[in-house]
Amino acid sequence: MRCGGKRGRVAYFLYRAASRGLSPFLFFHLQWRKLRGLEHPLRWPERLGHPSSPRPPGPLLWFHAVSLGEGMATIPVIKHCNQQQPNFTILMTTTTTSAFEVIKDRLPNGIIYQFAPIDTPAAVDAFLGYWKPNAVFLMESELWPNLIVSASEKGILVALLNARISAKSFKFWSGPTALPLISLMLSKFSLIAPLSTLEAIRFQLLQAPPFIINFAGDLKYAVGDVDVSEKENSKIEDLQLQLADRPVWMAASIHKGEDEVMILVHKALIRIYPSVVTIIVPRNPQHGRQISLALQREGLHVVLRSQTEKILPSTNFYVVDTLGELRSLYRLTPIAVLGGSFLPGLAGHNISEAAAAGCAVLTGPYVGHFSHMVLEMQQLNHLSVMQVSSKELMGALNMLLGNAEALEAHRLAAKQAFLALSSGVVRNVWNLIDAHVLKGLLGN
Repeated sequence: MRCGGKRGRVAYFLYRAASRGLSPFLFFHLQWRKLRGLEHPLRWPERLGHPSSPRPPGPLLWFHAVSLGEGMATIPVIKHCNQQQPNFTILMTTTTTSAFEVIKDRLPNGIIYQFAPIDTPAAVDAFLGYWKPNAVFLMESELWPNLIVSASEKGILVALLNARISAKSFKFWSGPTALPLISLMLSKFSLIAPLSTLEAIRFQLLQAPPFIINFAGDLKYAVGDVDVSEKENSKIEDLQLQLADRPVWMAASIHKGEDEVMILVHKALIRIYPSVVTIIVPRNPQHGRQISLALQREGLHVVLRSQTEKILPSTNFYVVDTLGELRSLYRLTPIAVLGGSFLPGLAGHNISEAAAAGCAVLTGPYVGHFSHMVLEMQQLNHLSVMQVSSKELMGALNMLLGNAEALEAHRLAAKQAFLALSSGVVRNVWNLIDAHVLKGLLGN
């Protein structure tokens, strides 16, 4: 029995009233985040629905992603949309400043980029009233009641791409208090394209209409298929020369606590491979600078990427304290260890970029919603992804660094699995958008 009727409307009314009452506090929260560098110093008013760009005439499609990973997965769809429907204006929003700093330089010309409004009635209504989108495409798990219901009430079509809902969120939304609200929200969608069968089942159990749930593949695979610019190529080629003939491995998307694991592994490897270089790419640039200082205090030679120093024969660590370069940096190494997966409570990161670059791919046991990606690749070729614990990591790296044939087999398996799984994903998503959303718009 569906809960999205009267009980859903009551739940939404209560949420809307609560979010309206909290609006003044959220304003001060934004100011606090701005002081900490978590909101843009000049463009933070966009978070309250105040635009900083003019709205061109004609139809407009709005794509929203919360942060960098989801935003990068959105760009291939935006590019395809721009080619297929050049008469549509495209607006993209994200929430985080880290996403803004990277994505603003990767979007095609003519795409409008703003920060997304917080989910209060005033901010959402101001945003929708100004931009008047014909359709909104939300990425992954961006389920905001004011945004979704208000858009639907204004005749704006709503779709959820790469749709996922974590076990924790599913448990919350399944509760007797939240279920009527989520049921109402999901009834407003024209399309939900889930990441996996498990995600589809969760959305159905939360009472999403079955006919709007359609599979297309994982857009995170499309991230690894984006061309690298000539400027990025030239920077990487110079680094490749500096690393020539040295054993190299990369610890990518590292979280706090995982850096200690990677440093211990390096210290064990250097006894076997004295010239080994470990590339560490933390999630946060500030964390990279902290790692560099700690390593230098131990007497280790560290090159920090932001300082543009050359890698010397004495260099032990190359620490990347910049954003948005990971996809091109994978070309420096034959081995990529994906972080965010070696400590309990973490949830993994996108392994497809490393696979696309032809790296042997390793990840830890805590991969969250990326478990479907690991499983898909391993089902195609069991060598494509090695899933190991912190204690097993040293042995796995030693095996790859010491056995050229095994290393090449793992690299080839990862590349082939990526090519098989990425093929046609953007086209499949576009076909669903065209059938479930755009035909309704063009028909009007």
